[in-house]
Amino acid sequence: MLKRLKPFYIQNRFFYACLGIILLFIVSFIFPRLFNIVKLLVLLLVALTILDTLLLFMAKRGVVGNRLLPEKFSNGDQNAIELTLENFYTFPVNVRVIDEIPEQFQVRNFNIERRLKASSVSKLQYELRPVERGEYHFGKLNIYASSVFGLVARRFVSAENKMVPTYPSFMQLRKYDLLAISNNLHQYGIKKIRKIGHTMEFEQIKEYVLGDDLRTINWKATAKTNQLMVNQFQDEKSQPVYSVIDKGRVMKMPFDGLTLLDYAINASLVISNVALKKQDKAGILAFSKKVENIVVAERRTSQMNLVLETLYNVRTDYFESDYGRLYADVKRNINQRSLMLLYTNFETLDGLHRQLPYLKGIAKNHLLVVIFFKNTELNTLIEDKAETVQQAYDKVIAEKFAYEKRLIVSELQKYGIQSILTAPEDLTINTINKYLEIKARGLL
Repeated sequence: MLKRLKPFYIQNRFFYACLGIILLFIVSFIFPRLFNIVKLLVLLLVALTILDTLLLFMAKRGVVGNRLLPEKFSNGDQNAIELTLENFYTFPVNVRVIDEIPEQFQVRNFNIERRLKASSVSKLQYELRPVERGEYHFGKLNIYASSVFGLVARRFVSAENKMVPTYPSFMQLRKYDLLAISNNLHQYGIKKIRKIGHTMEFEQIKEYVLGDDLRTINWKATAKTNQLMVNQFQDEKSQPVYSVIDKGRVMKMPFDGLTLLDYAINASLVISNVALKKQDKAGILAFSKKVENIVVAERRTSQMNLVLETLYNVRTDYFESDYGRLYADVKRNINQRSLMLLYTNFETLDGLHRQLPYLKGIAKNHLLVVIFFKNTELNTLIEDKAETVQQAYDKVIAEKFAYEKRLIVSELQKYGIQSILTAPEDLTINTINKYLEIKARGLL
């Protein structure tokens, strides 16, 4: 008996009706003629409740729901979840859908209400934005169906527990994938860099066209064909490009729900893909107290899957980063000159000076680009007008921190180390921009 009553739920409309009847009973003490009318209303409420219950519980199958989940979530992006609701009742029903979404989202008021036509199939969709990598466990899909009377509801449970892993932002990967092949990246805000030189890897001799470098004219071929001919050279290819990710405490700071570490991981995935499309080798390594999550720079068919799985499995306790260990491991294990994209964060000039000897050591053998972040949360303090002494003090401190970030850029340039100071949301664009600039200038 209890099992049969388990999916039975009394709706708010029933309690409102009871409250109204109680008030009428109170009024009937003042106006006795209302008493018989109120008794009829009680009987009517009981009859409608029984009828409503029979309508909902006489059918073996009422409303069946199904949840369609992607194979994996893209971290930091909106991911679509589709629900299919099939109404087997021969009359329209109102449904309230409560999906037991993963605890990481901390959503406690999830509720979708719809009206389903008789014997129909409806599709619903909602979006979730995960902000950390890992496993996300979905619970049951609860559907509360009620008839036109709306006095009671019957609960239907479907779509059992399921786990969906959240990977680094592969949606960004798809966004830039075709653009990297077609050289149309500048359409997404990436500046086009004019080439100032070329490599000596010869490709072919071709006819001169307007815009070709006059220094590449092949005079012997020109004399033979009686028209201007130029040598065409290929870009340098198969150069190692390493994304070096700092997993230390400086990368724990969150912006828009996403930590700096996850911003760096998402950007590393995209730049690895772009590098492979440009015929370079892509590699990964992450460090805090020790260097781990290493993917040797290669240009294989399976390289992107290896990079994706490695970035997904990056775990950290946000310890203090050991740059000395990083310098020693890079010197010992990476012998070929490589482009090292170091994702880290420096808040003060003193913080940079502590690590500067190791950065200079890495820059001797590799092309090092230090990528660190603007504190965009300070922009509000800087831009707002100070009206009190405390606000003026806060504004001065915020401007000091912003100015010190720019000093860090100048300090790195002094030692020939390239850098990117970027807002977290612009990290991927600016990193690709710097990579294309380095390729165009032939600096590697």
